[in-house]
Amino acid sequence: MNQQELLDFDRAHIWHPYAPMPADYTPYPVVSADGVYLDFMDGRRVIDGMASWWSAIHGYNHPRLNQAAHHQIDTLSHVMFGGLTHQPAVELSQRLINLTPERLDHVFLSDSGSVSVEVALKMAMQYWQAKQQPEKNRFLALRGGYHGDTFGAMSVCDPVNGMHHLFQQVLPQHLFIERPSISFHQPWQDNADETIKQMIAQHHTSLAAVIIEPIVQGAGGMWFYHPQYLKTLREQCNKYNILLIADEIATGFGRCGNMFACEYAGITPDLLCLGKALTGGYLSLAATITRKDIAETMSNSEAGCFMHGPTFMANPLACAIACASIDELLQSDWRTNVARIEAQLKSKLGTCREFSTVEDVRVLGAIGVIEMKQPLEVPTIQAKLVAQGVWCRPFGKLLYTMPAYSMDNNELDQLTRAMVTAVKP
Repeated sequence: MNQQELLDFDRAHIWHPYAPMPADYTPYPVVSADGVYLDFMDGRRVIDGMASWWSAIHGYNHPRLNQAAHHQIDTLSHVMFGGLTHQPAVELSQRLINLTPERLDHVFLSDSGSVSVEVALKMAMQYWQAKQQPEKNRFLALRGGYHGDTFGAMSVCDPVNGMHHLFQQVLPQHLFIERPSISFHQPWQDNADETIKQMIAQHHTSLAAVIIEPIVQGAGGMWFYHPQYLKTLREQCNKYNILLIADEIATGFGRCGNMFACEYAGITPDLLCLGKALTGGYLSLAATITRKDIAETMSNSEAGCFMHGPTFMANPLACAIACASIDELLQSDWRTNVARIEAQLKSKLGTCREFSTVEDVRVLGAIGVIEMKQPLEVPTIQAKLVAQGVWCRPFGKLLYTMPAYSMDNNELDQLTRAMVTAVKP
């Protein structure tokens, strides 16, 4: 199949994320990837500034992860997890328990980030039913948040950006509060969290849990907010006996400069959702981790178990690669690398603040964001970037990057220079 035949079939028959059918743009066919580079079918090579939607933290075609995949696929690529277990699942769960905050020691492995959120929401609901408090059946979420595209996850996404009105007849109706207004790098202001306190005090009898993306609201606008909000949420959830769900699917495994974003506030959630970088971008895998008392409360209820069980739960191939990815991260100097990336993103992207068309530039860890005053023409911006040997995926008013931690300074320089040039008026 030549490139035109591939594109013709793709356009006629295959959906892409958040795209119409047929697509209103032409995608770039990729034939291979190595390090931080994507090789296009037409011979062009570009630096991937997205790390495959934030997941390929070690880059592509990584020897250690490749070796883990080859070894596992020759041994046991998949087996049902009902009534069976295997070493990759046990070893991965051990690593996750050791890596995550203390007391998070019960692991539910699923097959995508959205499902890990579904699992957390169901756990919270089933927990309160088991506690004979079925009236605690609603969730409180932040406006501007994003937690996935399945129905439960979508119901706690921003009700405007999440297009809730298209599905309002079937979506559960939950509570939303304005996103934190004080950014990560601004000084804290007394009483800035008063609205949160009032909302929780008013609705605590019906709240099963609060769900948040700690520190970074990702697909909802790449907004970095002050850690004190997390501290307040933890305090209020403790005060009113509400569970706290931390969605660290995008922020986990070092992306923000800490292993987990919750560390900036020194808090431990009751349920933690992980995904994306869990397998270093090789396969889809996710985890929902909670406390022993929550797990045992559900298990001692009417159902006698937690009511969820995906077909590909704890897929051995994905678990083996995830173990290798975590080991590679822990044995690398990832903190220094992320700090190096952060410094270069601040220095290079900061020049955009001089542009009349730019609203803001913000950087945290290995995340760099240029926010425009007007929405971007995505195909036009992407064409400018590709012409300079760079791949990024803008959305709305945002051109942003979440590079692999292995990206060197020269590659970062090319990436940031292309981003600045693409938005220059």
